[in-house]
Amino acid sequence: MRRLILLAIFVGLPILEIYVIIQVGQVIGAVPTVLLLIFESILGAWLIKHEGRRAWNALQETLATGKLPGKELADAALVLVGGTLLLTPGFVTDIFGFFFILPFTRPLARKVLMMLVARRIVVSAPTIFRPPEDPPRPAGGSPDRDGVYDIYREDDR
Repeated sequence: MRRLILLAIFVGLPILEIYVIIQVGQVIGAVPTVLLLIFESILGAWLIKHEGRRAWNALQETLATGKLPGKELADAALVLVGGTLLLTPGFVTDIFGFFFILPFTRPLARKVLMMLVARRIVVSAPTIFRPPEDPPRPAGGSPDRDGVYDIYREDDR
């Protein structure tokens, strides 16, 4: 399943980006499309700098107070991913990048991120803390009729 998702991201997303750029170029023209992509990249770089600094300061402040920085770490991760998407040329990645970076849409993105992480933890937890299927047998003795092992040898009694 992961391979299909990675294949869709690394093959499907560039194809989608090229298609959208061509469609936008046909509507507004080639030069305005290129200028719009350049403008989005410049705006994205400014937002990364501004919101990245804001997320970093919030993270430092939370750590200084001794609280757990869950929200702040999520915001920092979203700014990082959003910045990467904004610097990637294309309209589709820019939409997601702005969604992750803008301060009024980031709380919704953070909520989705937290739900995905919580779901992943719940799915992984039983495999991490699963008891062994076959408990280890004691060194000596044999099971009685109830399946309980007598750990004392006959000559130890």
